[in-house]
Amino acid sequence: MGQIEYITVEKASEIWNLSERSVRNYCVQGRVPGAIQEGGVWKIPSSSEKPGRKTRHVNKEYTLLDFLKREKDANLKGGIYHKVQIDLTYNSNHIEGSKLTHDQTRSIFETKTLGVTEGNVKVDDILETVNHFRCIDLIIEGAKTKLSENFIKQLYFILKTGTTDAQKSWFKVGDYKMLENEVGGSETTKPAKVVSEMKTLLMEYNSKTKISFDDILDFHVRFETIHPFQDGNGRIGRLIMFKECLKHNIAPFIITEELKMFYYRGIKNWKDERGYLRDTCLTAQDSMKNSLDYFGIKYLGKH
Repeated sequence: MGQIEYITVEKASEIWNLSERSVRNYCVQGRVPGAIQEGGVWKIPSSSEKPGRKTRHVNKEYTLLDFLKREKDANLKGGIYHKVQIDLTYNSNHIEGSKLTHDQTRSIFETKTLGVTEGNVKVDDILETVNHFRCIDLIIEGAKTKLSENFIKQLYFILKTGTTDAQKSWFKVGDYKMLENEVGGSETTKPAKVVSEMKTLLMEYNSKTKISFDDILDFHVRFETIHPFQDGNGRIGRLIMFKECLKHNIAPFIITEELKMFYYRGIKNWKDERGYLRDTCLTAQDSMKNSLDYFGIKYLGKH
């Protein structure tokens, strides 16, 4: 038997009259028999035929979570996984004070280097960026699991590992706070009551038979009000929201710098007026839906 000859994605797109993005998606979905990936580059058997419009499992609709898992495992560049990693990490860190630019965040993800930079860069900003990439991988892998204290603590442990905070004796990386803290000038739950309030929050949330968009937002507000960790609560809270959206096939969202003040106002006023936070998150969700439409990824319902 002769050696298999391979062609590139670019060549396949010409032969099949498809976009290169569509060809890569077919490869990721396992719809091109014999296609292999080496060094992040797809190699397609020259004898391969153009995949049909219908998948083998007609009733199967691939969700965002399906795409994220496949692209993550395949180390695919330029897809939705790539975009989510960079955009969610940059924006969530940035609104918490990180000085890294979007381009620097992209460089760290793509090349494991900072790239060209002007001025000083905090080591913690770099570490927390790398750590946040790992947190996103964890919420993708654990998206379908029930939300638990252990899972949330694991996210926090990963986010703060190796930082200067982790070297402080009173800063319990991977566990609840030891000292009182504030958020936006408002008091949060005392350290002695965090365990009981977190258990109550998780029990009430996990007892729901169907999780709605508002349920996810409500959990987030209550989580931020407890503020269970010494630092990083906002980022952990937004990661949890992203995870729960993936679990329940709700289009997730990323809070950007432009939406930050509306987001904070929404959290502060949630008990009296849910519309502020809901509208802000729906605005962010619309942006994500544009990306999902571009990549041909389905999502359910109004929210």
